Amino acid sequence: MVKYLKEAVSTVKASGNLASVSETVARVIADVRERGDAAVREYSEKFDHWSPDSFRLGPEEIEEIVARVPDQAIADIKTVQARVRTFAQYQLESLKDFEVETEPGVFLGQKNIPVRSSGAYVPGGRYPLVASAHMTIVTAKVAGVEHVTACTPPIRSEVPAATVAAMHLAGADEIFLLGGTQAIAAMALGTESIGKVDLLAGPGNAYVAEAKRQLFGTVGIDLFAGPTEILIVADEYADPFVVAVDLLSQAEHGPDSPAVLITTSEDLGRKVIALVDEILVDMPTADFAGPAWRDHGQVAIVDDLPAAFQLADNYAFEHVQILTENPRDALKVMRNYGALFLGEGTCVSYGDKVIGTNHTLPTRGAANYTGGLWVGKYLKTVTYQEVTDKNASVELGELCGRASRVEFFEGHARSGDVRVHKYAGVPLSWAPSSV
Repeated sequence: MVKYLKEAVSTVKASGNLASVSETVARVIADVRERGDAAVREYSEKFDHWSPDSFRLGPEEIEEIVARVPDQAIADIKTVQARVRTFAQYQLESLKDFEVETEPGVFLGQKNIPVRSSGAYVPGGRYPLVASAHMTIVTAKVAGVEHVTACTPPIRSEVPAATVAAMHLAGADEIFLLGGTQAIAAMALGTESIGKVDLLAGPGNAYVAEAKRQLFGTVGIDLFAGPTEILIVADEYADPFVVAVDLLSQAEHGPDSPAVLITTSEDLGRKVIALVDEILVDMPTADFAGPAWRDHGQVAIVDDLPAAFQLADNYAFEHVQILTENPRDALKVMRNYGALFLGEGTCVSYGDKVIGTNHTLPTRGAANYTGGLWVGKYLKTVTYQEVTDKNASVELGELCGRASRVEFFEGHARSGDVRVHKYAGVPLSWAPSSV
């Protein structure tokens, strides 16, 4: 049984807003497809008030921008990128090419081939999301991607120096000060000055997410993304202050970011609600975190931890934090989450910014069927086959002929027949007289 101390407010207008976003995005994509750079420049001027001589940053410009970033910030960027690189390298090493002889003379193999080019979108807007550069560029480079095109918008008509530094240090091959739908469309379609990429990765606002959705197929994408989500499972041993702070840490992403607490302790649930209200009073990002908690915050009381884990799995949230006496119990039983954060010593913010795992994760229930961005997203797992034994090819040819004719695929059947004829001398009733 579930008892809600706080429930989310229904937002009926959401579908109308999504329709408006979809229409705007479709219009921009069509325009960029038709007019290329001219359309990109027009929309950059319209949406970001940004129209430099070139959106692409040259080597000297990058060097000058990076020099403006404080030494400590550069050192921190390098530290975090080293952690992301290390974890991505472990992921890469877990993926093995192999070849096996399944039958005498029949060789089957698998190779993991990196995509040739990828696009990394690093959001700007209110916050310069420097960490997204680590996640989308470092990971691509570890996978072996030859060329990474990175785009980030100007922030209030200024260059986001720390973001550019992170892109450069991560290994981006080209950096463009360009944002929004126009950046996504330019990388996906290609223009006179921006090369077409094979795969697009990185978070963004509703327009960026919708642009990726509409362009999926023309280009690969990491995943469909929505507002940031946090869900905390807590028992009576959890610190209500820690729970409250961690819920708001993700609510500040935007006014539509859900923050959910599932707990076995009604006393803790009530304390968390009271503490959230107190913290919001002077929280610098309360203009985002407040509405997010008001409209999308939830506190659910359940009978026991198995019920809590089951309910959490039903939510299938992006970030799931376990603040219980034995947090690793969740690792054994939970299935649906983008990333799991075990115990009070860690938090979602570590995953977002510094710990080394990738922060580009599934939202809106997508954790039911996919994980987040990882080194494997930049790899194409392909297969190959070779038959060197004539007897094996005869056996396969006979089987192929029978299996194909069951499906009325005569052309397929004849490919098998030819090999039976060539290697075993079986006549072909359908062969032309010239053969």
